[in-house]
Amino acid sequence: MEWAFVHKLWEKWASNSVGSSGQPLKAALLINYDPTGPSRLLSTIAEQEGIEANPIELGQFVDFVKRSNLQYESFFIGLNQYFVTSIHENWFCARSLKTSQPTGEGAIVMQTAAFLLVALYDGSIGSASRAMVVVDQFAWQLGRRNL
Repeated sequence: MEWAFVHKLWEKWASNSVGSSGQPLKAALLINYDPTGPSRLLSTIAEQEGIEANPIELGQFVDFVKRSNLQYESFFIGLNQYFVTSIHENWFCARSLKTSQPTGEGAIVMQTAAFLLVALYDGSIGSASRAMVVVDQFAWQLGRRNL
């Protein structure tokens, strides 16, 4: 694994995409993930920005992804419960069931060869589109190194 490359890429990407108002994302997580690996191989938080993720809850989220029963279950990230709204080949979108935002909150989860990228955003369709662009850019960069 090219940890120095991943960390540098994350730092550059997160500083331009996550955080303050005007950025497409309010938070993001990068989780080590190998669906073909042995069950004793635990997924860990590789990077995070804008959120303090709980490793136990994240384990439950990774189990949710592994079960691949996306359309029938919901999942938690932090205090928010999400339900999946669309499923694609290597990514899915979800909306928060309870939100303090009048326009709602959403999540995009994209799987690469070695990671799950979880991106959280505030807003509706326009915000989701902006979030998807930056998520796709980061995943493309990882994909160039087969990560």
